[in-house]
Amino acid sequence: MAQRINEIEIKTRQVNLSITGMTCSSCVGSIEKALNKIPGVRAAVNLAMESAHVIAPLNISEEDLIAAINSAGYKATSFKGERESFEKSTRLGIRLFVTLLFSLPVLLISMIDELHKSIDKYLLNFIDYFNKNLSGANIDFEISNPVAPASTWLVLALSVFVVLIMAWPIHRAALKNLINPTMDTLVSLGSLISLGWSVYAAATYKPEQDMLSIYTEVSASVIFFVMLGRYLEHRAKRSAGSALAELFKLSSGQVEISRDGGNLVIPIDELQVGDIFVVKPGDRIATDGQVVSGFTTINNAFLTGEAKPIEVAINDLVFAGSTNNNGNILVRATRIGSDTELARITRMVLAAQSEKAPAQQLADRISRVFVPVVLVLSVITFIAWYVGDFGIAKSITAAVAVLVIACPCALGLATPIALMVASGKAAKSGIIIRSPRAIEKALKITDAVFDKTGTITSGQMVLLEMILINNPLPNNSNTAISTSDLLMFALSVESLDSHPIADAIKFALEKQGVSKVQVSDFEHTAGVGVAARVNLPSSNASKAVLIGSPLSIARSTTQFSPEIVLAIEGANQRANSVAVLAVDGLAYGVFEVGDQIKPESKDAIQKLHKAGINTWLVTGDSETSAISIGSEVGIPIDHIFATATPEDKLVFVENLQKNGKVLMIGDGINDAAAIAKSDLSIAMGSGTDTAMAAADITLIRPSLLAVIDALDISKKSVRIIKSNLGWAFFYNIAFIPIAASGNLSPMYAAGAMSLSSLFVVLNSLRIK
Repeated sequence: MAQRINEIEIKTRQVNLSITGMTCSSCVGSIEKALNKIPGVRAAVNLAMESAHVIAPLNISEEDLIAAINSAGYKATSFKGERESFEKSTRLGIRLFVTLLFSLPVLLISMIDELHKSIDKYLLNFIDYFNKNLSGANIDFEISNPVAPASTWLVLALSVFVVLIMAWPIHRAALKNLINPTMDTLVSLGSLISLGWSVYAAATYKPEQDMLSIYTEVSASVIFFVMLGRYLEHRAKRSAGSALAELFKLSSGQVEISRDGGNLVIPIDELQVGDIFVVKPGDRIATDGQVVSGFTTINNAFLTGEAKPIEVAINDLVFAGSTNNNGNILVRATRIGSDTELARITRMVLAAQSEKAPAQQLADRISRVFVPVVLVLSVITFIAWYVGDFGIAKSITAAVAVLVIACPCALGLATPIALMVASGKAAKSGIIIRSPRAIEKALKITDAVFDKTGTITSGQMVLLEMILINNPLPNNSNTAISTSDLLMFALSVESLDSHPIADAIKFALEKQGVSKVQVSDFEHTAGVGVAARVNLPSSNASKAVLIGSPLSIARSTTQFSPEIVLAIEGANQRANSVAVLAVDGLAYGVFEVGDQIKPESKDAIQKLHKAGINTWLVTGDSETSAISIGSEVGIPIDHIFATATPEDKLVFVENLQKNGKVLMIGDGINDAAAIAKSDLSIAMGSGTDTAMAAADITLIRPSLLAVIDALDISKKSVRIIKSNLGWAFFYNIAFIPIAASGNLSPMYAAGAMSLSSLFVVLNSLRIK
């Protein structure tokens, strides 16, 4: 199986494309059909993001994919992120403004009778003046019947410009999708039929005819309200996708590198692994790397969701997109381009927003047949009114109203816009929702299974407790050693050791500002500890220093003092590691080292209990350690299982699934099988790639409270999706009959259609 997966990874790649011209789920279906016709291509098109996420064989170029989309009647380009969105907003804004300039006079003249008459009088006087003073003919100009009033022709002239020129992209899309009709088909037919009828009615006008039967304002107003709706919808969608836009903004365009004794600014694309680059205060870190010079604090909020500054110094790792708060640092590039953590997070967000939830798949299937059904209903409406002897004008008006009101765009946007907002909000909090299905599954969780190391705990050995005795033989002043000297001895010896316990002690002492001195005769014995002679800085004398397990130190020293014994027993009860410090055969201190519980773990467990979710701890660690950690964070003792193998974890999850829905939270390779089997899975971002690849959700923020946030966002998202879908179905069920009954003007239908889509977008923005 693993071999097969590797073959797929080698032979395929991910391509993200921006798409313009989509208006509804029917458009989505047309594009997906065109892309999926290409052998080996799997495509998911997102209406809300106006993008396509494509898995394509290596022999299929991006140009091939773009050509397939263009052939379907839409325009595709390489994914440009926020810049593409801004450019589209500008284009839509300009087109809307020009449309408004021509549509507003149409609406005012058609709807205000006094204005209509005034313009007629003015135009007739102007024509009369033109004939008398410019043509030389001293006669009164008179319009013979059958000709509509002059203002009517002015309105039609303005409407022609709006419908045929400003709305040409709509008509073009409709023409290219004759076989697979979309929303553009409905709008195009509605506006053209209205305009055609208005021209015919004006040309055959009779003085006794009611001017309202011409409906000159309908065609232009339909186009205006559609464009207004699309513009407002697009602006709202830009806000919905702001989290992703912010990720794109974090990328640097240029970087200042240190080379040949000087600094040189180069494009980020030219940066190579191993290059040393400069990061000044206030700058964003250009790429992932390791600090080689300097000290500063950085803001990793994009990565962790927390704005708390993090101190970094030489040898510390930093990540692209982080902000340098203060101090100049030099960084050696370790990962560039698509390999950076920022690029990885961006890809995960893009993939998640491009994938379709089950609810969206259902909505897409409905939308694909909805437009053809509406076309049939419109024809039936026209025939019914015409056969009923209500006149052709009334028949056309009712049919056009059905066409315009029944736009399925709200249905198409109901789910993807909510998912886009949800995944964006989650990303800001350090939560990457890899699959939209996870949002729906989160509502049904009954049990949460935790791994211990790296999940409930930090996964790193730290110094938890330190007990120092200045004189184990109080009756002998010669054996007294100051606390500062004891710390100096410990740091000097442990600095030469690479054991995790030594690293924990060394890190803690260095953080306290302890200094170290020269060491000789250093010796490391596996499973025992270290020994060395520490040279005293004030004399030529030296001390024999031992640091190791209690058992090994006991063999080399006098009897432990009661304080030392008590400290060792306490550490053993807590299932932590113990290192004893001995100097010249006397035990002076105890270092308790262990895996530290994350500060928020207990709070997260309590919140899960309040939500009615059972919590379980299943770990490969010892029973003593498991019970100690589990009990401290609030997991019942009978829900704690130790010494579990990966197979044991898998079986445990399977058994729980017999009575409920299981959430598995882990970070290691040993958790991957259980993560893949569970109903909903969460991997810690600090864990292995195997665990993250198998999980539905990845927590970049290292806190377990992110689990609670992920569940809350999921619940809110599902509620919003349900309300969006409910509104979309109600809108079409309620308004199509009203339009068919002749009680809805096409102009108002266009406005209602635009507002329905806008409602869905604005409702989705309530997800927090």
